[in-house]
Amino acid sequence: MTNTVYVLNGPNLNLLGLREPEIYGRVTLDEIAGMLEDRALELGLAIDMRQTNHEGMLVDWLHEAQAEGARAVLLNAAAYTHTSIALLDAIKAITTPVIEVHLSDPKVREDFRHASYVGMAAAKTVEGHGPDSYRIALEAVASGEV
Repeated sequence: MTNTVYVLNGPNLNLLGLREPEIYGRVTLDEIAGMLEDRALELGLAIDMRQTNHEGMLVDWLHEAQAEGARAVLLNAAAYTHTSIALLDAIKAITTPVIEVHLSDPKVREDFRHASYVGMAAAKTVEGHGPDSYRIALEAVASGEV
């Protein structure tokens, strides 16, 4: 196992800072990456931050995390959280722990966001803390909680 933590981000997260700032805030994904890189260094970890708008790419990256011996995966699958049985199956197919991450709290949003296929297989869920959700998840990996 390596000390690398994959941080995988799904559709529309490339628009953070611009897209619905009243829900997601004004912090960009690049700014979150910088914050995470700094914190990872302090924790003796490395991050591999990625974003895609394509479901199959997230599946491939989950498989890659396993093959490369990643310590864990932080996964913000965005809308795919609520629709993707393929992501559920990919998480179940690997032994690398996956932490589900959300900037907002899906449980206080539209009804269709209350169901999480990712959460059905994730080792832990961190939601509703804005960009700090990623940091909290990373610290859970570092502490051995996940």
